[in-house]
Amino acid sequence: METTTLWTGILLAALGCWLFKVVGMSVPKQVLERPAVSRVANLIPVALLAALVVVQVFAGDRELVLDARVLAAVYAVIALILRAPFLVVVFGAAGVAAAARLVS
Repeated sequence: METTTLWTGILLAALGCWLFKVVGMSVPKQVLERPAVSRVANLIPVALLAALVVVQVFAGDRELVLDARVLAAVYAVIALILRAPFLVVVFGAAGVAAAARLVS
């Protein structure tokens, strides 16, 4: 990739982010205070994080990968459903992944 093309892409992305922020700040306050808008705004970070986790767990090099990460994610989901403390979820998932990799 040419350096000029790379920098053009970076500058366009920066401009797009800035414009997105300006548009967000110019939304009238009464629109932001609507209950539906508030609910959606509260759920967007959770949805984005979940999507990132799914991609990291199941994505390989252009293929679906089922390995120790899947077992760790299943453990984490079960631990979260059972309302385990955050450190128990994280360290438990790491332990499950380590054990699965040791066995395989």
